Amino acid sequence: MTVDAVSKVVGEVTLLAPVSLVVEPGHCVVVRGRNGIGKTTLLKVIAGLLEPTTGSVMIGDRRADERDQAIRGRVAALLGAPAAYRDLTLADHLTLIDATWGRDAQSCEERVDAALHQVGIGDLGGRFPHELSSGQGQLFRLALTLFRPADLLILDEPEQRLDTQKRRALAAILSDRRDAGATLLVASHDPLLTDAIADKVLDLGWGEGTPEGAEGHADEVDDDPAGSL
Repeated sequence: MTVDAVSKVVGEVTLLAPVSLVVEPGHCVVVRGRNGIGKTTLLKVIAGLLEPTTGSVMIGDRRADERDQAIRGRVAALLGAPAAYRDLTLADHLTLIDATWGRDAQSCEERVDAALHQVGIGDLGGRFPHELSSGQGQLFRLALTLFRPADLLILDEPEQRLDTQKRRALAAILSDRRDAGATLLVASHDPLLTDAIADKVLDLGWGEGTPEGAEGHADEVDDDPAGSL
């Protein structure tokens, strides 16, 4: 994935100062910075959900665009709460995703069960989304995202509403995906998650504002990404 000097400006308001970044398969970049600095905007641009004012994002040899079926088949993003159907159970939601991507119907139930157990809600497959607690709802949203076929995962503060034990479990899941060759881009304020998964940290800034023309800078993480687990 290559991000080349992307920015987003609306009127006279700069939502995202120019950012450049290259992330190779099997690597994770954690994006940090104060609220309002442009973390979510950057993730939406990279996911192809938002057109940048300047610059470009390439995923492989294709420009990031959610309307491109090839991009949709490579990118799974958790950017806010995904749509959920009140009259479908958690298992039903994953079954729908499974069918959408043409997977083997006979082994669907097994995959759905494994996906729910992976995030720690294996016993809640028969519940409806509105019956979940805040933390369970976040785990369900993570399950929806991780269940999609993707080699690029884009996650906006996936640790929200999770206790320390669940955040450690999430770190292990994401580390496994990274080690299996996926590219990860994660916006996070959480030191535990950052220490566990980040190969690089992209710091967009913490002050009152980003100086005009300043670009986001990615720093290498020297420690073993899995060392804190």
